[in-house]
Amino acid sequence: MVKPKVYADFQNADPHGRLRLNCAGTVEDLSEQQVELREGLLLTLYSDDVDEKGALDELLVEGVASYSEQERCWVASINWDAIHHASDGQSSHANGNAHSSPSGVKKGDVIDY
Repeated sequence: MVKPKVYADFQNADPHGRLRLNCAGTVEDLSEQQVELREGLLLTLYSDDVDEKGALDELLVEGVASYSEQERCWVASINWDAIHHASDGQSSHANGNAHSSPSGVKKGDVIDY
C-alpha cells in the first residue's frame, strides 16, 4: 500500500518534536485523498522548498500519525535527521497535488477543528 503524501508545516512542531497535522494544506490533502487519520498510519510528509536555482524541490520525510490528547490534534512522529529534498533520490511517492484555495486559506495556515 502506498503511503499517503500530505503537506506538513515543518515549522509547526509540538514540544515533543512531532509535526502537528492541522494546517490547511494537510487537511486539504487528506480530504482529496480520502484519508482518515488513525493511530500508526504511515505518511509521507512534504513541505514546499526550492533548490539553489529557485525550482521546486520539496522537503520529504516519513512519519507515523498519532492523536495528541495534550495538543488536541493529530501529530506525526518523524526523524528530523531523515528530512531530505525530493531531488536527493530517496524514495518518495509523488501524487502531483496542487494546492490552491479559493477561500484564501494558505497551506501553512492552522485549521482549528
